Amino acid sequence: MIKNKKQLLAVAVKAAKTVGALMRKHLSGTKEVNSQSQYDIKLALDVRAQKIIEGILLKAFPRIAILGEEGTAGRQDEAMRWVVDPIDGTVNFTYGIPHACISIALQKRETNGSYTTVLGVVYDPFCDEIWTAILGEPARMNGKIIRVSTRKKLEQSIIAIGFSKSPEVLRDNLPIFNELVGRVRKMRMMGAAALSLVYVASGRFDGYVESGVSLWDIAAAGLILECAGGEFWRRPVPGDFAYRMISTNGLLRGTLEKVIRDAKRKPIRF
Repeated sequence: MIKNKKQLLAVAVKAAKTVGALMRKHLSGTKEVNSQSQYDIKLALDVRAQKIIEGILLKAFPRIAILGEEGTAGRQDEAMRWVVDPIDGTVNFTYGIPHACISIALQKRETNGSYTTVLGVVYDPFCDEIWTAILGEPARMNGKIIRVSTRKKLEQSIIAIGFSKSPEVLRDNLPIFNELVGRVRKMRMMGAAALSLVYVASGRFDGYVESGVSLWDIAAAGLILECAGGEFWRRPVPGDFAYRMISTNGLLRGTLEKVIRDAKRKPIRF
């Protein structure tokens, strides 16, 4: 069992909301770009936001390490670690699109060296929606218990897809998008992995697929989805803390997997 779980959750929520206020303040302003590529942007504010989160978490729990998109803090061999994405949806945020979030997970190291996520917080500062979960307890959004949808038919479903940050992932996912788009009610590509996952947890979406997504994008939201009754399947792929993922309401994974297999055998149609 987690010790002081309410205190741990409260500190993670505080850190997320502190950075959320910073994001609201800077949404419409000019952002300082540290680096950029064809498919991604890194902001100075990403680094600043992670430092703020690190300061709050380490002050409260100095023995828990931090693994973040913008670097690490503390001893990485500690029994527990925070996994932090200070701004998930940076490209959206850079362009002034109010669809981005803060993601903070707490993971426990197991005896075999693997990690189990035991706590998760995802905060959308623009809608003022905060999703929380503790392993073994119900998932909540703004304090209210949430559940996944009960839709079983693909043609009635909204499925999100992500294209990550590399040409290889784009080539991998285009056939899947092409196969799905004519078989679902709607496809959505939102640009913030953690929000797409918690939208599945909340019953807004019915599934979400992506290749090459990072651990800090999915650790907190994946636990929230599972605690809301959904299914969060993932496997490591080449790259630092990178995963291939299928997340659903627990009723559509088999159907989605068949569509993905079919898509891989077909050429891209334009």
